[in-house]
Amino acid sequence: MYRYTPTWIAVALAAFATVSVAQKPSVYPAKKQTAEQQKKDDGECRAWAKKDTGIDPVAASQPAPQQTGPAVGGGERLKGAAGGAVIGGIAGDAGAGALVGTVVGGAKARRNQKAQNQQSQQQQQQALNTYYKAYAACMEGRGYSVK
Repeated sequence: MYRYTPTWIAVALAAFATVSVAQKPSVYPAKKQTAEQQKKDDGECRAWAKKDTGIDPVAASQPAPQQTGPAVGGGERLKGAAGGAVIGGIAGDAGAGALVGTVVGGAKARRNQKAQNQQSQQQQQQALNTYYKAYAACMEGRGYSVK
């Protein structure tokens, strides 16, 4: 049961690290560009980054789709029940073994569902990060300081 703990810690750390990187960069006029020029450059660089990366930041910033409801479909409960029945049969109570196996299988299904949701969020953040890198490169090329 504890063998999954390092994996979950790594997934959580990766999710937090990705979220902090995928924030819109701050842009400062480094060559005395006017506010009007900065607004024009900003719009052009947003359009270029969207075209270059194929990523729409509005769509990518929407909440990632989450799997909700009962965690089913992977066969974890059935596998757990079958394994528990076999072990319970050896111990003399196949019904109790199947029940315990079903519960364990359900817990595994919920862990898998949670991992898939986290992976979806990470992919979304990586897409935003890619878009913002392209946007920053465009703005830097036009003489702005980007942080």
